[in-house]
Amino acid sequence: MSDARLLSVLIPAVGGQGGGVLLEWIVEAALADGLQVHGTSIPGVAQRTGSTTYYVELLAERDGAAEPPTFSLYPVPGALDVLLAPEFLEIGRMIELGFPSPDRTTIIASTHRLYSIHEKIATGRGIYPIEDLHAAARAFSRTLYAFDALVLAREHGTEANSVLLGALAGSGVLPIRVDAYRDAIRTKGVQVDANLRGFDAGLAVAARLKAGAGEGSPGFGTPLAREPAPASAGPQPEAAADPDFERRMAEFPAELRPTLQQAIARLVDYQDRRYAERYLERLSPFARDPELARVVARHLAVWMTYEDAIRVAQLKTRPRRFERIRREKGAQRGEIVVTDFLKPDLDEIYGILPDRLVAPFARWAERRWPYGRPAFGQEVKTTTVLGYLRVWLLTLLRPLRPISYRARQEHARMDRWLAALARCAGWDKALALEVARGAQLVKGYGDVRRRMTAHFDRLLAGVMRAAECEAANSGGFEASRELAARYRALVLQGPDAEARAAALADRVLARLAAADRSGALASLAEA
Repeated sequence: MSDARLLSVLIPAVGGQGGGVLLEWIVEAALADGLQVHGTSIPGVAQRTGSTTYYVELLAERDGAAEPPTFSLYPVPGALDVLLAPEFLEIGRMIELGFPSPDRTTIIASTHRLYSIHEKIATGRGIYPIEDLHAAARAFSRTLYAFDALVLAREHGTEANSVLLGALAGSGVLPIRVDAYRDAIRTKGVQVDANLRGFDAGLAVAARLKAGAGEGSPGFGTPLAREPAPASAGPQPEAAADPDFERRMAEFPAELRPTLQQAIARLVDYQDRRYAERYLERLSPFARDPELARVVARHLAVWMTYEDAIRVAQLKTRPRRFERIRREKGAQRGEIVVTDFLKPDLDEIYGILPDRLVAPFARWAERRWPYGRPAFGQEVKTTTVLGYLRVWLLTLLRPLRPISYRARQEHARMDRWLAALARCAGWDKALALEVARGAQLVKGYGDVRRRMTAHFDRLLAGVMRAAECEAANSGGFEASRELAARYRALVLQGPDAEARAAALADRVLARLAAADRSGALASLAEA
């Protein structure tokens, strides 16, 4: 018999996405509609380093006298009829393996993202560009149905797999009646009412996309559409509308106003008005240069609201947080149990205490555990009275934050950065911009934070030494600028590139110290 009568469906899914149930629904629907069908699955690797693939083949004819087909257990590259992707990056994986083809494959995919380990491990922004995924999906599909199934699932109190099943039915690419899919959901007997709602929502999406309607609305072509939330978990910008702050903001370029409004609201929420005023005072020396002020304003606001144990407690005990969880889970009041998994290390514990009290102990701890402090894992049910109080009591330490050990360290480092910025701005604006962007390295918690701040210190010291060498030799600051940019880029690639960044800085500084500027630039070009 000809393989042309066989239709193939590939579902690359991640654990917990319901790919197995989706496979069973398709197989049940085909059987209920009198089609010969076979489904199988191939386990992948957990934690987004590999997906489990579910594969279905069905005979498109209902001729009972036809010769029984020989079904394959695995898709044939370039001969795939349907790619049904519960997560958008899976399209890229399947394209890399050669399965979809533009002259044959219908791609039905949810555009929401579940980030892979490789995307998460990068210290900087390692997220694969969503625009590239869209372009690839269009290039390798005969027909593309791309929408945010997760948003629709939340709106209808169900899961994304039932929405995708509805979109598959609505596409008409398989010769299965719509009612047969509904019967499969009922036969499976898992959350029947909710899954039928999701199925109907997906069916409607496919109809709209077929008709070319709905582009740009939530769930219809918006790659990263978010569920609308009536209450934001973050600070509101009303604080910036205060007349005193309005007057202070008028001293800065007009294009900086949106950033300042958000920064002031964040800083007042984090500490108090005086803290926000300190932010504006630190930023004011750079106000005459809008481009530099914009970069400094953004990084300084984030840095000054570093997340210590007090901030974590503040965020975890807000009523808005529990309201959001109830809304997302569709639970009524009192029906949820929230367990927070906390693992503070010694630095994070004594960091919120007064500097004079704990500084000697901190110095001893650094000598005792130079490569990482002991951590204390805890599981706290913040929906219980005792669990909530255990976390909430930490918020009462907020008035002590300005004199804490952690604050002294963080603000001393900020002051060194701002002083270096002011000096670089006097030399070369482009150099000052690169040094300002270097604050991106100050991030993370525990051991990661210690490692990243050490890299920031090395970047700042190395670039200033390089700039001094170039200034002394009456040259431009090209090597200094490129060193700041390359060092930052390498560190943000992840732990594997950090040693290369340190080695590069050593080579460049050695060349500049020997007045070999061309050699320094050559080393940077090779990096």
